[in-house]
Amino acid sequence: MPSHVFADRPAQPPERGAMDALITRTRRLRGDLEAVRQDAVAADDPRGRWQRALCDLAVHQLDDLGSHLDQLREGLPAAEAPADELAEHEADAAARPGSLLSRVGSAEWNLLTDEVSWSDELFQILGRDPADGPMSLDELPSLVFAEDQGLLTAVVTDCLVDGRPIDEEFRMVRPDGRLRTVHMMGEPVLDQDGCTASMWAVLRDVSELRRSQRAVRDSRDSFQRRRHAELTERRLAVEMQEAVLPPWRGSLQFPVSGPTSLDVAAHYLPSANGALIGGDWYDALQLPGGESLLSVGGLTGHGVTATSSMAMLLGALRGMAVAGVRPGQLMSHLNHLLDTAAQPALGSGLCCRYDPATRVLSRAQAGHPAPLLFRDGAGCALATLDGVLLGATSAAAYEEADVTLRPGDLLVLYTDGLTGTTADEDAADRLTALAARFTEARDAQECVRVVVEEFGQGAREDDACVLVARVTG
Repeated sequence: MPSHVFADRPAQPPERGAMDALITRTRRLRGDLEAVRQDAVAADDPRGRWQRALCDLAVHQLDDLGSHLDQLREGLPAAEAPADELAEHEADAAARPGSLLSRVGSAEWNLLTDEVSWSDELFQILGRDPADGPMSLDELPSLVFAEDQGLLTAVVTDCLVDGRPIDEEFRMVRPDGRLRTVHMMGEPVLDQDGCTASMWAVLRDVSELRRSQRAVRDSRDSFQRRRHAELTERRLAVEMQEAVLPPWRGSLQFPVSGPTSLDVAAHYLPSANGALIGGDWYDALQLPGGESLLSVGGLTGHGVTATSSMAMLLGALRGMAVAGVRPGQLMSHLNHLLDTAAQPALGSGLCCRYDPATRVLSRAQAGHPAPLLFRDGAGCALATLDGVLLGATSAAAYEEADVTLRPGDLLVLYTDGLTGTTADEDAADRLTALAARFTEARDAQECVRVVVEEFGQGAREDDACVLVARVTG
């Protein structure tokens, strides 16, 4: 970066036509970028703040580029121009947003005469009154932030003694108390004997640029921390869910031997984006005395909170079922458990108890879709029983009903996220339409596969569970 005092190396500006075209392209690019910035995600979102900060940084850089190109095109005012014309030129340039003259100043310190000259822009940048005059190199550190004073002294000494160019940034405190970040570039000017005669420098206010860079860095770090937290929470939720839900794959027989039994299979369907791990569950359990427990349900919410509440609820359900609590009373106890929990939650559930000796299925439901019964190639929903959502109110009562099953009957229990809508009729209608395919299926696992083929590719916003039980023998 040669000094302007070297008359033997005059600056040669590019042709005006080529410069105009370059300026036009830069302005068009800035306009496009401004449109992108306005369409950025809301600032309260970490990713959106990161994107907006990147756009702000790019806009600042394009403003700087445009200012430099403007000066290259216009060139410096002629030395013989009238003083008032020069002042008017500088005032107009300083008034332009993002102008180079409003952000870049120059200085020269003559070591032989102790003469110091500052440009008007440098006075503006450093907030110094021109009436107080420019500052010498010895006085300059008084404007610099205390922690940066040593660095400024070192680079100036290296420049004057060893002829090293200056290319550093300093934090400077203006007289009004405002802290600015200034980028300083300078070189020594040598006399005919090779000794340092003076030093010149260009100082650029990069405060907004550095602020934008910090915003990009901070918002990126915030986004990465949040993303890491989300991934960690999802991993914990998945691990907890896998630890609680039955680990079996394929069909199970309840009981293993006997004149009649249930062929049972189930499947968990994640949400469409795979990131929302909710509190849905399915369960099948062999009870003492030969009876079987069938259950599906779900809690509101997602993540570790929902899965931990589901784990607590499912553990209580299993314990009470093993103790012989009937479905209706069992739902009352679960409702009380959620209503008084430290982390209140709402949930729906369906609990069935099947006696293979009598083929009687006893059931109760809490704000949950009724099970579907398929018999003789047709399917229908069993009657809806009274029962509010779990955790919705204290001391709720839940109706219990029995139905006698026949060999070959098929039960389908599901949660309301199966279709991606809140309409129970939609799911029931689509499931009953699969009656013919269920009839052709060899076992419960194949019936589950049919359900997954029908509903697995849907745009579900929530996770879901399905459980199929077929009466054999």
